[in-house]
Amino acid sequence: MTEASEGAGEPPTEFRGNEEGIGDLFDLAEPQPRYRSLIEMGGVLSPTEGFTLVASRSAVDEVLRHPEAYTSADLVQLGNVRPLIPLSVDPPDHLKYRKILDPLFAPKRMEAIEDDVAARVNHFIDAFIDDGGCNFSEALAVPFPSAVFLGLMGLPWEELDTFLRLKDGIMRAGGGHADADERMRIQAETGQEIYAYFDAVLDERQRQPRDDILTQFLGAEVEGEKLTREEILDICFLFLIAGLDTVTDSLTCFFAFLAQHPGHRRQIVEDPAVIPRAVEELLRWETPVPGIARAATADTEVGGCPVSAGSLVFVSIGAANVDPEAFVDPFDVRFDREENRHLAFGGGVHRCLGSHLARRELRVALHEWHRRIPEYELAPGVELRYPPGLRMVENVELVWPTP
Repeated sequence: MTEASEGAGEPPTEFRGNEEGIGDLFDLAEPQPRYRSLIEMGGVLSPTEGFTLVASRSAVDEVLRHPEAYTSADLVQLGNVRPLIPLSVDPPDHLKYRKILDPLFAPKRMEAIEDDVAARVNHFIDAFIDDGGCNFSEALAVPFPSAVFLGLMGLPWEELDTFLRLKDGIMRAGGGHADADERMRIQAETGQEIYAYFDAVLDERQRQPRDDILTQFLGAEVEGEKLTREEILDICFLFLIAGLDTVTDSLTCFFAFLAQHPGHRRQIVEDPAVIPRAVEELLRWETPVPGIARAATADTEVGGCPVSAGSLVFVSIGAANVDPEAFVDPFDVRFDREENRHLAFGGGVHRCLGSHLARRELRVALHEWHRRIPEYELAPGVELRYPPGLRMVENVELVWPTP
């Protein structure tokens, strides 16, 4: 679950980057060499009027830490009819929502659900472990985060298919084959269905409160002021589209990497204590949310490059995560990296609300999988497919020995 998913993934279609000699910005199969080029070219580029790309760690930090100059408001249109909370709300109003929401996703609360998270990941592993292979993307990466979310929301397993369908109706409207108008139509219809779904569940929680996040939303207060029903619906909308998809994307990238790098896989198998650092390093290296959008609120400059009011600023999180000014040996994947201040969860006031939940899910998934399936590799002949948008792998086909 990440606020970094806002307006994520793609700069304007008129700028693909080829003319600049940095490769196709839509090609996410192996983006690190392109990230290196962006940094070597100065870290801040303005290739077309009204569009600035920031890539160096210093420039990215400057944009993310100054929401008064670079707003996230009104940049996300994914079937929502109101701003997504707290994603599309800047300070000072943003603080109100974070005061309510941050405690609900605090580390201790996420630690308390670890056994439930482990049980859910093993539920899926049980279904395919004896087969000697699976499409990891479909069999685990896609359904697992949604299953965890059902637990947080106090919803039954039977709702899993509904959650997956609603998520895909927003994040993958038309299955990647529809034109822009058709995608917008599907997203708008799905958005109305999401509002109606959570509205009905909230009505039920008011009648019969439970020990879950939805019930806590209904009673949460800041300075004596409760959330309105519309505010809660806007929060739920964001949770569904951001909280489910980005963990899925991270898992597909992680396991695609580990299946192709047996030395790193063996580090996890031989010493599970390395998993927390492995998660941080793979988040840095893979950066499943490669970039986010901001809009300049006034004439300004970043990294010495003028930015005019209203301009779109594309923040390359992926490039900032391999900037040599911020990381030692940034193009080496090292599970022994002690200091790892990556930006995979964004930065500034909009830093990912659900980072502790995401970390818990990723750590548990790595631990349980490698405990039960320590030896695995890509199925012979598989060519991994990385679609545009958020960085994920559609077809992580894995095989492993069976007794």
